[in-house]
Amino acid sequence: MPVESGSSAAARQAKQKRKSHSLSIRRTNSTEQERSGLQRDMLEGQSSDNLESLMRMEDSKLPLSLRSNLLDLFSQIEREFENLYIENLELRREIETLNDRLAAEGQTFEGADLAKGALKTKASHSTSQLSQKLKTTYKASTSKIVSSFKATTSRAVCQLVKEYVGHRDGIWDLSVTRTQPVVLGTASADHSAMLWSIETGKCLLKYMGHQGSVNSIKFHPTEQMALTASGDQTAHIWRYMVQLPTPQPVADISQTPCEDDVDFSDKDEADVEVEGPNDCPSVRVATTTLRSHQGVVIAADWLVGGKQVVTASWDRAANLYDVETSELVHSLTGHDQELTHCCTHPTQRLVVTSSRDTTFRLWDFRDPSIHSVNVFQGHTDTVTSAVFTVGDNVVSGSDDRTVKVWDLKNMRSPIATIRTDSAVNRISVSVNQKIIALPHDNRQVRLFDMSGVRLARLPRSNRQGHRRMVCCSAWCEDNTSCNLFTCGFDRQAIGWNINIPALLQEK
Repeated sequence: MPVESGSSAAARQAKQKRKSHSLSIRRTNSTEQERSGLQRDMLEGQSSDNLESLMRMEDSKLPLSLRSNLLDLFSQIEREFENLYIENLELRREIETLNDRLAAEGQTFEGADLAKGALKTKASHSTSQLSQKLKTTYKASTSKIVSSFKATTSRAVCQLVKEYVGHRDGIWDLSVTRTQPVVLGTASADHSAMLWSIETGKCLLKYMGHQGSVNSIKFHPTEQMALTASGDQTAHIWRYMVQLPTPQPVADISQTPCEDDVDFSDKDEADVEVEGPNDCPSVRVATTTLRSHQGVVIAADWLVGGKQVVTASWDRAANLYDVETSELVHSLTGHDQELTHCCTHPTQRLVVTSSRDTTFRLWDFRDPSIHSVNVFQGHTDTVTSAVFTVGDNVVSGSDDRTVKVWDLKNMRSPIATIRTDSAVNRISVSVNQKIIALPHDNRQVRLFDMSGVRLARLPRSNRQGHRRMVCCSAWCEDNTSCNLFTCGFDRQAIGWNINIPALLQEK
């Protein structure tokens, strides 16, 4: 057999090395060309899509400024995804290179169990690092897109204007007068109700006639009278006369965009001991005391016209009283568990009661000779409140973390359902803008429209907002500085200025 010389064998080995090297270079160049082709195809497709979008925009009926804003947003999103796609291609190439290297190392150490174990560990570690890098890249890029989109489109402004501090225990309920002078009323577990100047935050009057927690407060539609419900099993009607102080210049509070990235702390801040207002005049005797309940009176409200009131109690009944005679007119029974709230229609003789039995009931007193009742089973937990709107709608909130909008003409099923992450307390609906304010157990307050679209979230941090459960919300349409009020178990009420453009509500 012929034997090759040493020099010819070395020459052949060098030739084979050059050949494998050229193949490797050719393979790499091919991969680069494929990647460039993919990028070019992607960009050409995006360009054609952009052209189609522009042509559609030309035929659009949207205002020019809005179209320009939308095109700018889409361009930003396109650039973000383009960068993300290119980064993913690079990561994919790194993964392929790593796999090739690991495969070569596997052949080198073939047959050695210890080496195989080390190889598997190394491969697992390297893959884990790449996976984490890929996740981080996806998360960062997506966050940039979402943040830029939010910053451009969220024009809702929520400004904390005034804090009303003076109660010695949690505040269950609040309400705004319907007549002049316009004042804020709060009902507290410290056995008192207070009237406040909206502009100055000063206490104007303190009612101390109850022997138990004051659970609700509502004002007469035309006279200076207040209706309060209490844990002492009574409801009181009392008159008030207040004089508003001279308004002081309001401090320049920077406007805070709703849903901004503030530091939401889950820690309960320490309660601040606040001395009650010493110079606040007080009323200790009620004009009328309504008795007949055998349990805590949790809520009360005036019927349209102000000649009758309705009360809701933990004795599972709601009572209808005549204001002038304080006599019981009707006892509304049927709920299987304690009542949690009652509300009256602003223009019709309708009453809605809520209960822990997961239902709310609609009582119709428009015909004096007979009253009808309808039962609605739309929730799976306690119905904390149900309120009327100016139109023909009822909005109900529940501990099952949902809020539902109903049509009075067809209440077989809700026309909108809002799902949240926390139990919902006493809700309120803006008369003019028809915005629903949702106070939550988790200290948040969110705003939705009647179709269930989320509009905003009130800012909350260690510096502003509620530090405990938010119990109630109330809108005020007649005040320019504060148009929404909230109260909670942090012993304070807060006045907010909410500015939500019509465009954001209609989107």
